This record gives sequence, C-alpha cells and structure tokens, in this order.
Amino acid sequence: MESAIVDRTDNKLLESVDARTKLAGSNCMEILLFNLGSSEIFGINVFKVREVCRTPMITPSPNMPGGVEGLISLRGNVIPVMSLAKVMGLDAEGDSTASMMVTEYNKRVLGFLVHAVDRIIRVDWDRVRAPESVLSGEQHHITAITELEDGKLVSILDVESILARTFGDAVATEIAPIGGDREYNVFFVDDSTVARKKIAEVLDQMGVRHKHALNGMEAWTRLQGMAAHMAQSGGDISSEIDLILVDAEMPEMDGYVLTRNIKSDPRFNGIPVVMHSSLSSEANRAMGKSVGTDAYVAKFDAEVLSDTLRPLLLKKN
Repeated sequence: MESAIVDRTDNKLLESVDARTKLAGSNCMEILLFNLGSSEIFGINVFKVREVCRTPMITPSPNMPGGVEGLISLRGNVIPVMSLAKVMGLDAEGDSTASMMVTEYNKRVLGFLVHAVDRIIRVDWDRVRAPESVLSGEQHHITAITELEDGKLVSILDVESILARTFGDAVATEIAPIGGDREYNVFFVDDSTVARKKIAEVLDQMGVRHKHALNGMEAWTRLQGMAAHMAQSGGDISSEIDLILVDAEMPEMDGYVLTRNIKSDPRFNGIPVVMHSSLSSEANRAMGKSVGTDAYVAKFDAEVLSDTLRPLLLKKN
C-alpha cells in the first residue's frame, strides 16, 4: 500500500464536509484506508479523522497506558499519541509509526501512529459485516469487515473498545431514577459491546426497561415485527416502546437509514428517536436532523445521555 500523506485541512482526498452530509440516509460511509506494517488493511470512518501527517516529535511521559508512546503539542493542545500496532498486538514490519492520524472521537482528541495511509473509499453499509461472522476468537478491536473490489478485506477499527481498553471506562456517574407512576421502555441499537454496556447501565440507573439490537438491520426487523404483532392484537407499538435510541455507524444498515425508516412509518408516530453517536461534529448533528432525529447526543457522557432521554420520556406521560 503506497503512502499518501495528507493533511485534513488541505488535500484533494477529502471532499468538503457539506458534500459528506449528503451521505445521510444513503446507507453509505467513507473509510480512510491505512496499514500497520502488516499484510492487513485497516479502515476508519473519515468523520473521525481531523488530519493526517508525518509523525511529529513525541515527548515520552511516565505512567502512560500500554501502547501510548507519549504526548505531542498540536495547535496549542497537548494530546496523547498511541501506536495502533502495539495496542492491537501486531508484529509489524518496518516503521509502523511513520504517519499519524489525528482523530476526534467521543469528544477526545488523540493521535494514532500508523505505517502508511492509502486512500478514501466509499462503502455501502449493507456490504459491511460484523466481525463475529468472519473472525473467531479475539476480535483485536475490529468492529466490522468490508471487502474491496479486488477481494481484499478491510478491518474497520472499533475505536471505542481501543479507548476503553487503553484509558479505562469513564468514572461512574450517579443517575437519578426517572420516577413517575408508570414504567418506561427504551429500545436501543449499537454495534459496540462497550457502548451497549454503558447504555444499559444508564437506563438501569434511571429505572427504565430496555431491549436492544446489535445493528440497524436487526433493529428495523425487530421493530417491524413488534409493530405488526401489536397491530394484530389491536394494540399500538407506542404502548411497548417509549423511545428509540440509535447509533449512527452500524453494519448492514446505519442509524440514519434506520431513523428515516422509523420516521416514515406511521406506526411509530409519536415515538421519539435519539441518535447517540461518537461522531460529535455539527455536520453529524445536521445529518441526524435531516433524517428526523428528535435529539442528538455525543458519546459517551452518562449524565448528558440521561438528561436528554428524561424529558422525552416524561413528555409521554
């Protein structure tokens, strides 16, 4: 894979953010391909990458987690830098830290050291599969797999699991119960094991009952089945679900298409849809709004999530 060192702020590989917002509802995403000095090809959602550059001077710092090489000063901010090859336990050949991707994820900015950056490709989410169907055993921080036109596989990074394993989970926050004289039910969907665990913890503290799905296609299939069942019994799906919480990036069907499907189906009228995403830019919020989301919450702040869900649930009293 040839290196195409680019800068997010000035390069021909990256189109404008405005152009990318048009992907909302198209069930597509754009992936930046890179390698780590091994034969594998890796990818990361372009929306998570702020810029790509040659690796600057890194200042070692004591007591850093495994895989974190040190700190750099970038545009007035001090950010940690980690070697992806080390974090993922790969035996890389050559310099696996020659280039750096500066990422913004869950409101955290950090540098990922990689061997080389290749190009950007556009992928249909229905061509993206969860790794459970492809890999066995340890997943090595891979959230999904897709296939290039030449048949080569691309492993898409699960940045959420990398952050959780490297820096640990966020400090637990005490969430007040929602109270009231009725039960509340939330249906949520997220392809990340880490995210599902955190969401369930928040809902449990709120005293809210919940069901979940692992990707957008599974969620839509289950929601349609629940709505059909309720219609046959003379009921309404809104008596079973008070709110739907969706991730943005998911294999097979993304959260934008899922939201559009829900909002265009009259059976789900009155049920709010909240998008819960690690992609926290204004462009992503605009994408969520364009398909009808009632709220958009950046991952992962338990208090902000509960504060967003609470009024939408209580509004249904």
